[in-house]
Amino acid sequence: MTVLLAGCGDLGTEAGLLFAAAGHRVVGWRRSPEKLPPALEGIRTDLSSGVLPPIPADTSAVVVAIAADSPTEDAYRAAYVDGLSNVLDALMASGAGIRRVLFVSSTAVYGDAGGGWIDERTTPEPGGFSGRILREAEELLYRRLHGTSITPVVLRLGGIYGPGRTRLIDQVRGGAAVIPAEPRFTNRIHRDDAAAAIVQLCTMDAVPGPVYLGVDNEPAELGEVLSFLAAELGLLRPASSSADPGGEPSRGGNKRCSNALLRATGFEFRYPSFREGYRDVLAGVGVRHP
Repeated sequence: MTVLLAGCGDLGTEAGLLFAAAGHRVVGWRRSPEKLPPALEGIRTDLSSGVLPPIPADTSAVVVAIAADSPTEDAYRAAYVDGLSNVLDALMASGAGIRRVLFVSSTAVYGDAGGGWIDERTTPEPGGFSGRILREAEELLYRRLHGTSITPVVLRLGGIYGPGRTRLIDQVRGGAAVIPAEPRFTNRIHRDDAAAAIVQLCTMDAVPGPVYLGVDNEPAELGEVLSFLAAELGLLRPASSSADPGGEPSRGGNKRCSNALLRATGFEFRYPSFREGYRDVLAGVGVRHP
């Protein structure tokens, strides 16, 4: 089958390589297609333009993995709402036999849960503009595809880390990391697992549900993660403070996300917790486990 990646940055590219390795034709829409690997057919596209390339007639799955140009409300709306709307316009006009459209969203749509557990049944209550706009985009997806033969799927990802995504590592190494005085749970997923989850939900035989949480097996206190990284780097444990540590985006809130529904599809994590994942990242930058 042909898979269209509408938005083909780091995460989309990794998912595209997995699709290609499984024998699928992969078309990637991106502003700079020359940066894509040869296994992906790159097409120069600006999703916010409203004038998009033709969708291949044999496309069976579309992955919308958009990234905002800046962390502002206007940039988020232009990317996630306007960009998604333009993709759906092109999709509806194409006549292609598309079976599934997967939209990459975020657990930011839930806001803060006071450290409690949440899952796909939890009512989203965004705490800031990012979660609010992503939720608006999700609802747009469901509304536009309602009554069609296309299955809409939303994958709400936790904080993505992995190759090139070393912000927490850099903060610990640079002495800027601070452990919050009050416990704050965080949820994350390695980029490679996030890409594999996209492929799983687009290709599995069973019809996927409307929404899945893409997080690893272990919600973890931020302080525990920072202490672990310090130990792996051979550094002292970061200091504690009652001030906002800034180590994780505040939009992440304080919650524990369950990935049980994603695992129920048969999905298996390569990096089931931050320990395996960050050790792999550290090995990639030349830091070996003591």
